[in-house]
Amino acid sequence: MNAPDRIAAESALEQRHFTATKFQGTSNPRHQRALQALLTRPQPRKHLDRIAGAGNSPELIAELRRRGLDIPCDRVPVIDRDGREVLRGVYHLTAADRRKIHAWLLRRRQGGLISQQLVGMLAEAP
Repeated sequence: MNAPDRIAAESALEQRHFTATKFQGTSNPRHQRALQALLTRPQPRKHLDRIAGAGNSPELIAELRRRGLDIPCDRVPVIDRDGREVLRGVYHLTAADRRKIHAWLLRRRQGGLISQQLVGMLAEAP
């Protein structure tokens, strides 16, 4: 009974590893705005919604993950408006994600196909 789950999990890990090695970038402006924000600092889900102009930033992050980035989500305790502690998702880039994004931006810059705003973010990013 556990074998199919194990096989599916291994297959998902292999697929993730395969796609993780080849981030080819994105021309989607929402993706680009989200990446720009994440290059600056970790972002809570609601902030990404507003920054990217998306109503469903978890799906936007899922799209970027399918393109080869990891973009982990940490669950951070915060106090909600009712005074209860809840966990809020905060997305951040890994060091490998940053390298992939910088390599993509460099390729784009060399080809003259990148927005000047994103070029500026690359120059300011650590």
